[in-house]
Amino acid sequence: MITEEDIPVIAVDGPSGSGKGTVCRLLARELGWNLLDSGAMYRLVGLAARNHGVRLDNHAALDVLAGHLDVQFRPGEDTAEARVILEGEDVSQLLRTEEVGALASEVAAVPAVRASLLRRQRAFKIRPGLVADGRDMGTVVFPEAQFKVFLTASADERARRRYKQLKDKGEAVSLPRLVADIEARDRRDTERSVAPLRAAPDAVTVDTTGMGIQEVFELLMAEVKERGML
Repeated sequence: MITEEDIPVIAVDGPSGSGKGTVCRLLARELGWNLLDSGAMYRLVGLAARNHGVRLDNHAALDVLAGHLDVQFRPGEDTAEARVILEGEDVSQLLRTEEVGALASEVAAVPAVRASLLRRQRAFKIRPGLVADGRDMGTVVFPEAQFKVFLTASADERARRRYKQLKDKGEAVSLPRLVADIEARDRRDTERSVAPLRAAPDAVTVDTTGMGIQEVFELLMAEVKERGML
């Protein structure tokens, strides 16, 4: 009989722009496992707060929003992507904006919100396995994960990646502003009192500066095979 403890988990943590989101989608698709994008949950709470006029210093109201999110994740046309429906509206593209990302970083520092979302995140651990993408997957949410990864890259590299993404979408953006925003988000994520961004002691750390996404994916898949997780 397969118990919950037998369900394999790959926990991938790292700062914004390190490539973990794309790599996690590729891993989940290759393995046929479930995918948890924990960052999307915090972005959804931040977006819901903005939509309902809830101040980010109103922790009680944020806790209520986190506990009652009306959200659905649906397959997109691209199997590596997913559509996110919040209160009946497709917010998939809106979730990836810099504004919502900044809201998510602030919301994630609220202990009550983290506690409300923790149970939802752990519920993603179902057969045949889970690839979890976030900032505290290996340290807090899935400390029992069989394979923990910490992806990182320089702030300049991560800003250049984001700059290219936004330019490809036709958005006007300033590279120096992106660098400043990423550095500010890094400080918030690493200095918060609850579940700060850090590598788990037993995580494999990969600096993706100068690496292509396929190269990172193949490196991690080789480790998955080496650990006998297939």
